[in-house]
Amino acid sequence: MVKARLEIQPIEEVQSLKSRTYDALKAAIGAMKIYDAGAELRLDERALSLQFGVSRTPLREALAQLEQEGLVRIAPRRGIYIVRKTKTEILEMITVWAALESMAARLVTEVASDAEIAGLHDLVDIFDNAAIEKYMSGYSDANIRFHAAIIALSGCKLIAEITNGLFTHVRAIRQRTIFEKDRARRSIVDHKEIVEALEARNGERAERLVREHTLKLKQHVEQFVQLD
Repeated sequence: MVKARLEIQPIEEVQSLKSRTYDALKAAIGAMKIYDAGAELRLDERALSLQFGVSRTPLREALAQLEQEGLVRIAPRRGIYIVRKTKTEILEMITVWAALESMAARLVTEVASDAEIAGLHDLVDIFDNAAIEKYMSGYSDANIRFHAAIIALSGCKLIAEITNGLFTHVRAIRQRTIFEKDRARRSIVDHKEIVEALEARNGERAERLVREHTLKLKQHVEQFVQLD
């Protein structure tokens, strides 16, 4: 079994090294499938320093900030670990996400332009039933971008800030579960209905569909996902 690992890119000497290191490490953790079985959660400070091409000082500052945000845990004399949430915590996060994204969907019907809403078709239409097998390998990423787009199109900075704090874990659990129990096919159907409601400027329906869609993820995790 291939273990999920961080994919690190060297950091160039621009803006503060601490800020750049923080952004790059957070992005790497966010892109990692941290809830996959066998995921490599322990971080090697020396190896990270070499991979990023920075000294340990900005790296430690970045790690300290990530620890404050709950993304890593620094255990003295034991090491640094990417944090995985408990099942109860994940279920709570999904519940909060459902509330926030559903309100974002309502706001989209009020503030987004027709062209902006139409842009969601790029993340949905390619995955029709006729071509579903051909393009399914790319659906996990498109699924994440679809939900992020709804948040962005809402124009509400506070919703964006709060969901950003949930994004790493909600994204990772979506990645883990999207191809289980035929969830991907059902997700595609939901996305198309959501886009239709947004284009019709039906805020009430869009809000309900997005909330129900995310709560289906919660139900799946509750019933079928085992977490340490």
